[in-house]
Amino acid sequence: MQLSLELFVETPEISLDFYQRVLGFEVQGSASAEYTMLKNGDAVIAINSRSVLSSDHPLRVETGGRAGLGVEIVLRVADVEGAYRTAKNSGWPVSDLALQPWGMHDFRVVDPDGYYIRVTSRHSS
Repeated sequence: MQLSLELFVETPEISLDFYQRVLGFEVQGSASAEYTMLKNGDAVIAINSRSVLSSDHPLRVETGGRAGLGVEIVLRVADVEGAYRTAKNSGWPVSDLALQPWGMHDFRVVDPDGYYIRVTSRHSS
């Protein structure tokens, strides 16, 4: 089984910039204002425009509303320190890099539409 995420966003261009510049994803195929697939290692995220959703679609979020409430997207990486440097150097607000009591090293970031993301790896001594 593999998992892919499809995120419905207000402004795809802003989200595409975020996922590429802050988290190192690369566009697969061609970018579109309505649907673009991004990949980083085995992680696949598709960015979709909210405008394609019908007005009664259960994923529809009102303009200004926070998407993804109640969901934490966890990205496991081999080099969390490198991922942190990339995210920090992008200028986007990120949490501090922290060693968690459960043995993982991670940082947190919220994307332009409010999706909460934890970037993590097992701490090496």
